[in-house]
Amino acid sequence: MRQPSTASNHNSKKLKPSSNLKMTGSVRVRVIRTLLAIQNGQSLASVLDPLLNSLHEGDKGFAHALLLTTLRQWFALERLLDSLADNPIDEIEVRTTIIVGLTQLLYLEVADHAAIHETVESVKEIDFAHASGLVNAILRKVNKNPSKFRKKCDKKHSLPNWLAYQLKQDWSEHYDELTQGLRQPAPMFLRVNTATNTGVTSVSDYQQTLEQADISAELVELKSSLLFSQPTESNDTVATIINHQALRLNQSMAVNGLPTFAEGGLSIQDLYAQLAAPLLHQALIQKQAADKAKADKEQGSNVSELKILDACAAPGGKLAHLLELLNTKSDSLFHVKQSDNEVLSDNKATIEVTAIDNEAPRIERIHDNLQRLNLEQANNPIKLDIVCADATRWQLAKKGSEALALFDAILLDAPCTATGVIRRHPDISLLRTEEDIEQTAGLQADILHNLWPQLKIGGYLLYVTCSILKQENVEQMQDFLSKNNNAKAIEITDDSNWGIAQEVGRQCLPIDSESGDGFYYALLQKTA
Repeated sequence: MRQPSTASNHNSKKLKPSSNLKMTGSVRVRVIRTLLAIQNGQSLASVLDPLLNSLHEGDKGFAHALLLTTLRQWFALERLLDSLADNPIDEIEVRTTIIVGLTQLLYLEVADHAAIHETVESVKEIDFAHASGLVNAILRKVNKNPSKFRKKCDKKHSLPNWLAYQLKQDWSEHYDELTQGLRQPAPMFLRVNTATNTGVTSVSDYQQTLEQADISAELVELKSSLLFSQPTESNDTVATIINHQALRLNQSMAVNGLPTFAEGGLSIQDLYAQLAAPLLHQALIQKQAADKAKADKEQGSNVSELKILDACAAPGGKLAHLLELLNTKSDSLFHVKQSDNEVLSDNKATIEVTAIDNEAPRIERIHDNLQRLNLEQANNPIKLDIVCADATRWQLAKKGSEALALFDAILLDAPCTATGVIRRHPDISLLRTEEDIEQTAGLQADILHNLWPQLKIGGYLLYVTCSILKQENVEQMQDFLSKNNNAKAIEITDDSNWGIAQEVGRQCLPIDSESGDGFYYALLQKTA
């Protein structure tokens, strides 16, 4: 999934050019400068490593907690600051410094004298010494009754008002728990890789391995129920059940401390992100069964080559999961070819996977992830082609002016505002604007318009976003279906134990400390 890029954050309080990221000064000063860079449009992903790498090992934990907590509580703390100040504070450097001080007093277990003194020294260090008295006065006022001000901050949401309003419109019945959930840290989920030669045989076995290493994890089971049309003249439907297991760590930790991570035994992937590959894999099974039934009726051969497209594939988590499932040889419908001389039995399919993304550095991340998971070795029997390309224009092949319908299945992990992953990327609240929704929905529609003609009749397109805004999700799908009479939605029924049923597809919401992030899924089939 690719988030739309944001050149600047449209903050009404203008930032000075000198507020670019500088990794010098005290720990608090470096966090302040990092926050200024984010307000200037830089993403958390681009500035976090430079911050942590500039610090001594003993300071990294505090800096990380201070930065992430400040971002999660940013808008609530801004409202508190405005209520405390006698006059508007327009200097963004001063505002940011005070908010960092408030975070220490209200949300982190920092001694009050240290929080106040070091924050006052920080505003001097960034050359705003004239505001040191103001910083000191506000922080001391809050420190007289921190529980009162903490309750005031926690009472409402910590989102930009436009986003809170939109969530109220989209999810009125879940609004309070959703907006509170978005300001909490997200749990850490693992996807276990049993498909390649890593020594990991099952999810439950890996859970025991974690226990032996004194790492506590809970087994989480996801159940998906889909209504597929059967390849018969009556066109009946039957419910197909998909079961998937994941692990949720009871306490997040560094990945290098997880057994067999370096060897490719597992991946870090959100719980609901782990739904994409099983859903698409089941759709491929259904298509192959339909092709077999048609071949049997016509007394023809069903030896074929399945072609799959992963559009917007970086950083490659869903692609890797799909390859793991396809590499599992227990399914009789697919044939993972071991050598050129091997004779294929009837009704088997060999597999080609094409993955595209439009940014070269992100393509490198795909290669890195697949290499670690042992999915990109030279002898991998699945033909894999990774291409740097724009999904709004890229076509595998053309015949005249029309794209050839070549793919049996397409995974479209569409660009979105990423509002469903604010818990993991709290900078999103600062970087996104109301205008981004319309622009992103238009980009999604352009990609759908380009990819749909490349899908075979009977093929499936799985549409995924990590957004919780209906304009990017169910409304996008409703609009697409209204304009394409050769598309039908496959129902994901309420027998599934995840998500909320929409008119098209299902929506997951990040509303509690044990749940996954906000994801939307819709499975479409192309009809004649």
